[in-house]
Amino acid sequence: MTRPPHVLHMVPALFSNGDGITGGAERYAFELARHMAEEVPTTLVSFGEKNRHETIGGLSIRVIGKPWYVRGQRSNPVALSIFNELRAADIVHCHQQNILVSSLAAFACRVLGRRVFVTDLGGGGWDISAYLSTDKWYHGHLHISEYSRKISKHEEKPWGHVIMGGVDTEKFSPDDSVPREQTVLFVGRLLPHKGIDNLIEGLPTGLSLEIIGQVYDQKYFQDLRMMAERKAVTLRHDCDDRSLVKAYRRAMCTVLPSVYKNMYGGETRVPELLPQVLLEAMACATPVICTDIAGMSKIVEDRVSGFVVPPNNAFALGEKLNWLREHNPEARALGQAARYRVLENFTWPTVVRRCLEIYAG
Repeated sequence: MTRPPHVLHMVPALFSNGDGITGGAERYAFELARHMAEEVPTTLVSFGEKNRHETIGGLSIRVIGKPWYVRGQRSNPVALSIFNELRAADIVHCHQQNILVSSLAAFACRVLGRRVFVTDLGGGGWDISAYLSTDKWYHGHLHISEYSRKISKHEEKPWGHVIMGGVDTEKFSPDDSVPREQTVLFVGRLLPHKGIDNLIEGLPTGLSLEIIGQVYDQKYFQDLRMMAERKAVTLRHDCDDRSLVKAYRRAMCTVLPSVYKNMYGGETRVPELLPQVLLEAMACATPVICTDIAGMSKIVEDRVSGFVVPPNNAFALGEKLNWLREHNPEARALGQAARYRVLENFTWPTVVRRCLEIYAG
């Protein structure tokens, strides 16, 4: 191909309060497409309440309005107009494999002679992939972590690649003029497998906890509120990027205490693939604490860029929080090492280069 390929990214929802779903998965697709647009013509197609077209930098964004939601699942939209977008592209990159629109796109791309790839960002909905494997419908599976490739059993497959993830290191950056407070930060969806209950239970006296995230489970939210009644806990549901960066910069540390088995006895087989929150906090030179589940220990180097603790262990969380409070110089060094690790391994231009090489392979 003598001209640069036109790449189409497709995601069920945008990283925007106005289009339904916000979270690390949606941010991942948006940021990858935005940075890819600096290298090749790129379009990001998604679904929402109404048709919309806008341009951010070199990225063309198209929202297909009023799609059909398969079995009422908001994360599983389909619209026939997606086929017009597929015909206009040279390469199609689907974000989320186990949803119907991705399977339809993969099949259509094979018929149209387009190269099609997929990245699993967690979640999904009703899809034909529940009845037959669609793995080989795609020219490549671009995993966001080695853990993702492992649980998908693609380690030995020639079309199983690891592209990792990135963070905007200019936006998410430290500011030495902002003093660190005695505040612990959690950012994420308020769901039982996030283990926030363990964090509240382990919060030492004298430290405050700021929880930023949308409510996805009312019972869990109410139980968290009850647990937090006698502690210095603040819950915020809406937070734009500017406010989020400020929260990272002033926090003593950011904690992601996810678990396989939650407080109700339920189990989540894949609680995290590549936690965007950890990368954002680390980019802001904020020390991080995470649990030793999934692939999080591959992001956080224990005692180098933060701490890795056992899951479902409020005591271990409290112990590390106390240590950070009592060792300010060492905590600052952990944050600086965290920022350096992101700059070396988790930037969007690096992820874009990996994708373009695989697209052309």
